[in-house]
Amino acid sequence: MGLWAVGGLALAPAASAQIPTRADSTVLLAPQPAAPPSPDSLAMRKRRLRLLVGGSAVGYGVIYTGLTTAWYTGERVPLHWFNDLPEWQQLDKAGHFWGAFQESRGAVDMLRWAGLSEKKAIWYGSFVGFAIQSPLEILDGRDPEYGASATDLAANFLGSAGLLAQQLAWHDVRIMPKWSFHLTGYAQRRPNVLGSNVPERWLKDYNGQTYWLCTDVGAFLKPGNRWPRWLQPALGYGGEDMVYNDDATNAAAGLRPYRQFYLSLDVDLRRIPTRSVVLKRVFYALSIFHMPAPALEYNPRNGFGFHALYL
Repeated sequence: MGLWAVGGLALAPAASAQIPTRADSTVLLAPQPAAPPSPDSLAMRKRRLRLLVGGSAVGYGVIYTGLTTAWYTGERVPLHWFNDLPEWQQLDKAGHFWGAFQESRGAVDMLRWAGLSEKKAIWYGSFVGFAIQSPLEILDGRDPEYGASATDLAANFLGSAGLLAQQLAWHDVRIMPKWSFHLTGYAQRRPNVLGSNVPERWLKDYNGQTYWLCTDVGAFLKPGNRWPRWLQPALGYGGEDMVYNDDATNAAAGLRPYRQFYLSLDVDLRRIPTRSVVLKRVFYALSIFHMPAPALEYNPRNGFGFHALYL
């Protein structure tokens, strides 16, 4: 199942999302011993860390309890495994990757905010996404209509590992996975699976989901370049004509699922200059979404097409 949670990202301080990795000056300076933190600073860090750990535990408990009481409400069976890799044109795997990446990104930045060392914040935070999402496979594994998925676990791991690799290399995120959604008519044909209301359709209707990789080009260019850091090229992936899980059942219903590939632009809200702390946090939270923009599409059914504004 393509199930993910993104709670808590808005709490991460936007200012900590960028950590300078080098100085532009070529003058070599003698290393200076770091001043020991003051008692007040240590006390503040401890309070922040307790708040972060306690809030995360409570939040995850609420989410897990909500899923067990609202989502997984049917019959329970012994834990079993199911290979769902061929289903939904693998868009659910993209969802697992995106969710684990963004949850890990938020965790790293919140651990920085809590005062952990850069090394600990990166290593401890990077696998929070995997730790959050993977236990949900137990719930899937006890659902008679689904089953625990090894490929879901792999997608969770790759999402967290993708964040870890960028943090170790650059102490920042230069290639950002993002998500966008538009309503489709497919959910009306099978609302119990694709969603009966708008929030459910956001989560369940893969026909309306698009997953993107947006690249911070300016971060790869020489210092002093004029590329606007907020403007980023974006590659997107989606699918359509999917009402049932697998292609054979869709074909029996007269449907022919196909993949969609997009080339577009994105606005990285994290790079928008503002002195407002509130706006910085709002921009940080919204940076998980691809902004509506013109897009070039290619799909094997219709070839190339252009969207003046793709949601």
